Amino acid sequence: MPQTVPATQMNQQARPAKKGSKTAKAEQPTPPVQSAQPVAAAQPAAPTPETPSGKIGPGMNSKGEVVDSSRVEAGYGQSVKGLRDWEGEITGKPAPGSKFTQLQIGMPMKQVTDLVGQPSDQGAYLTGKAFIPFFFGSDKHRQELVYKNQGRLIFAGGSMGDIGSAHLVWIIHNASEPAYR
Repeated sequence: MPQTVPATQMNQQARPAKKGSKTAKAEQPTPPVQSAQPVAAAQPAAPTPETPSGKIGPGMNSKGEVVDSSRVEAGYGQSVKGLRDWEGEITGKPAPGSKFTQLQIGMPMKQVTDLVGQPSDQGAYLTGKAFIPFFFGSDKHRQELVYKNQGRLIFAGGSMGDIGSAHLVWIIHNASEPAYR
């Protein structure tokens, strides 16, 4: 059991020793140092097997399934590194027989639509990076494809001058996805 270290050292007369004095430097038993983490926090809590991150996000149920794709937020799914070092996220559990299981983060939009077919609805929006002056990286805009009873696929747009090359960055599995956004 860790003990706390006294705030000041004491000499034999039970008075605080002055800093730099011989009594402060005299051999005294060294008290054990308190660990940086409390004993209770030494064992991390195991995440629930239903969700990879152990958190239940908005638009999700306690089983880790997405019930409302429009309310899902980033950070509650499984972070993955995909093709060509693209980083992305997979949220929810795939529906039985879902074509989304063939997909990998980092795939170009053309390759994805060749594998899973045309979406039932789609839309696009700007991200906050679009308003940063002199930002020439990717992810200034995103394209969202909706597939009925499968979920949604989010693509990050290319950088300046590279408008048509969107890559898959987020897969949202939702077995009860409506046909339209």
